Amino acid sequence: MFAYVIRRFVIGVVMLLIMSLVTFLLFFASPIDPGRFACGKNCSQQLQDQTEKALGYDKPAVVQWTDFVKGVVVGRSYPEDPSIRKSAPELVADCPKPCFGYSQVNATTVNHEVAEAFPVSASLAVAALIMWLLGGIAFGVIAALRRGSIIDRGLVAISLVLYAFPTFFIGLFLLRFVAIKWQWIEVPSYTPIAEEGFLTWSSNLILPGLTLAVVYMAGYVRMTRAFMLESFSEDYIRTARAKGLPGRRVVFKHAFRATVTPIVTMVGLDFASLLGGAIITETVFNYNGLGKLAVDANVNLDLPTLIGLVILLGALVIVANIIVDMLYAVIDPRVRVG
Repeated sequence: MFAYVIRRFVIGVVMLLIMSLVTFLLFFASPIDPGRFACGKNCSQQLQDQTEKALGYDKPAVVQWTDFVKGVVVGRSYPEDPSIRKSAPELVADCPKPCFGYSQVNATTVNHEVAEAFPVSASLAVAALIMWLLGGIAFGVIAALRRGSIIDRGLVAISLVLYAFPTFFIGLFLLRFVAIKWQWIEVPSYTPIAEEGFLTWSSNLILPGLTLAVVYMAGYVRMTRAFMLESFSEDYIRTARAKGLPGRRVVFKHAFRATVTPIVTMVGLDFASLLGGAIITETVFNYNGLGKLAVDANVNLDLPTLIGLVILLGALVIVANIIVDMLYAVIDPRVRVG
């Protein structure tokens, strides 16, 4: 197991290096001049050249990439120009490792932006994960056990309808009616758990978490039902029933355990994607998470922030895949990690 984890870790690092290089080449091969937008409006050519030199944008893309990788490993300091750092030390911004760059648009490091936005996205992702797993798996198992009944057809029909609704519609509906018109719950506003406590923190995650959970839950209902029905048709399930094992034991110890493996795969990937930011949901509820940070960076053409977010999301997906593969050996004893 240890050798497998090390091997996957090394492969993951190589994949991140390749992805970061491709990202740099794509961004700096575009017609967008990062130095011009970092300089701001009404910027003279001289000031733009100084800005590009200070941020290292005057270097070739490959050199900028090597500087970026070095910053991730050992950290960096901005501006890059030694003369500016010597003449105006108060302008120097230290970026400790792992350093993902410096945003001239927001005059701060990408690390600082991510540190402020990541807890918001992580809280939202955890809330949505709990809701869609509890609802999706429970209703999926019920539908499989009641195959062909009105309950089964009703659950499948409802899941199809909910899956068809776009996220922004669900979010706006919950915000407009549940929070504003009917006032069943206060208009959510993210509050850190360390400042306001668990109850306030969790209550502000109900509506945005439910917005994401509804769509995911609908997919997991159908997926769980399909995998459960497939397990029921296996020979070992018929053998277990022929031996006279209790129905609950057959369902949860044998059939459901085989169903968990593909569900874990989907959960890992979906959760990693949500950690990278739920753009629409965060925009609807005005939550300053990674998704909203990505939207703002795209509007302002803040390339360092976009590059940092792309690489961060890639790292989360790779780590999620490694964790999922490790869980396989725990969930299914037939799996041997070698």
